[in-house]
Amino acid sequence: MSQTSVSVPRCPPLLAVPLRAVPLAPLSASLTAFSRRIATSHPGLYRRLGDYANTPFVIDPTDLPLVILLHPGNGKPTITLTRRPVEGAARIAGPLAALLGLVHGGFDGDALFFSRDLVIEGDTSASLALRNAIDDAELDLSEELLNLTGPLAAPVHRALLLLERRTGLYLTRPEEAAW
Repeated sequence: MSQTSVSVPRCPPLLAVPLRAVPLAPLSASLTAFSRRIATSHPGLYRRLGDYANTPFVIDPTDLPLVILLHPGNGKPTITLTRRPVEGAARIAGPLAALLGLVHGGFDGDALFFSRDLVIEGDTSASLALRNAIDDAELDLSEELLNLTGPLAAPVHRALLLLERRTGLYLTRPEEAAW
């Protein structure tokens, strides 16, 4: 169930500060591989984008020292991380917790928008298509990650739940956070 009153935590500096020095190319390659795995397990996500399946989106977690360029690539997505502004058809900006909360259904997008925790710029119909596609897919990024960890799934799962509790970031879908 989505929250109706918006109280969006900020990403803890302990998590954000290292991103100032870390090389972004390996992270971009890892996130691209991860997003392609998601594309394989959720092909409807990209079909649901319709006319926007090849539209670049800028995702700007405002409490992190980086910007994400998501290019859906008609189901073969690429993700590029950069420390400078980039161009895309639409820009979705807000704290990392808000962005993850949208993906996992923990926050209501309209409430975030009207509380100004979320800023949408550019092609709003493209942003709406992305939001609807993600909502429809009911993604759980932690579950997707756990599927990659094999025998380490249980300890990784415990670590993700602990990180979620300590930071307030939605790292899993709220109804699944209890398992």
